[in-house]
Amino acid sequence: MGLLQSLSHALGLGKGMDIEEYMDTIELENVDMMHEAADFYVKPVALESEADAKVIAEELKNKNLILLNITPMKKNEAKLKMIVNELKKFVTKIDGDIARIDEDKILLTPSRVKIVKSKRTK
Repeated sequence: MGLLQSLSHALGLGKGMDIEEYMDTIELENVDMMHEAADFYVKPVALESEADAKVIAEELKNKNLILLNITPMKKNEAKLKMIVNELKKFVTKIDGDIARIDEDKILLTPSRVKIVKSKRTK
């Protein structure tokens, strides 16, 4: 019996649920029990298609911040550039902000939330 099977058996998991499913379920349950509902959220989104831009726009309209992972779209540089330009126009229109965090991540904010993009000198 493998380690995961032993652990699954010890945790009382049925044959229909593996340890990853169990951990995902526990994390979701714990978030609900440990945290009160928030006014706004930071939501991770993987950019896989143009349709994701619409999801991002809706989340920004709902005042949520988006941590965008562009890795899935990097193989199509032209489409990535087009989508990012659309998102830039959208956040400008709603008085939000956009900034690249690293090679794979972009932060998008809703209206009236700005990103400090450079350090101030004294």
